[in-house]
Amino acid sequence: MKNDNPKEQYRTNERIRVREVRLVGDNVEQGVYPTSQALKIAEEQGLDLVEISPNAAPPVCRVIDYQKFLYQQKKRLKEQKAKSVKVVVKEIRFGPQTDDHDYDFKLKHAKGFLEEGAKVKAYVFFKGRSILFKEQGEVLLLRFANDLEDYGKVEQMPVLEGKRMIIMITPKKGGGVSKAKKVAAAAKAEEAEKKDNENK
Repeated sequence: MKNDNPKEQYRTNERIRVREVRLVGDNVEQGVYPTSQALKIAEEQGLDLVEISPNAAPPVCRVIDYQKFLYQQKKRLKEQKAKSVKVVVKEIRFGPQTDDHDYDFKLKHAKGFLEEGAKVKAYVFFKGRSILFKEQGEVLLLRFANDLEDYGKVEQMPVLEGKRMIIMITPKKGGGVSKAKKVAAAAKAEEAEKKDNENK
């Protein structure tokens, strides 16, 4: 029952070396006990005495199956990790004088990224003297953000960092859903029109 794993983050059984502890839990009468008595209570139940809050005065302990407790802690950590989804950031680069064809191509990509739930970091790169066109770069990025407003919202307005002017766009919750709704609404309208024509 005693666990000798050096990586233990909880003190158990004989490793709890304080004079008294506070017992909590459903299977014990809660209160402050001498540590020796708390150990006896755990032993009688065939369980472990586990210190769950060492900084309390006196430290708080539970009478539980330590292996089961560790397993549940691991499971909880795993669930928390799964919930904290990793945010993907996709970069899109423009020149200060990007032509319409190139712009549309990049816009299409950005829509796809945002629909997949990725953030988009769009930037205009100024080479040499092209920094003179920084207003043009800002206008381009604001136009880009405006064209993406159904898919994402601006997280950070255009800022100049060295030779790059950057804008951050984060996906809208359900950005793809609104698109689906639009398609569904258009289909519905078409159907209604068809019925209307049939009734004439």
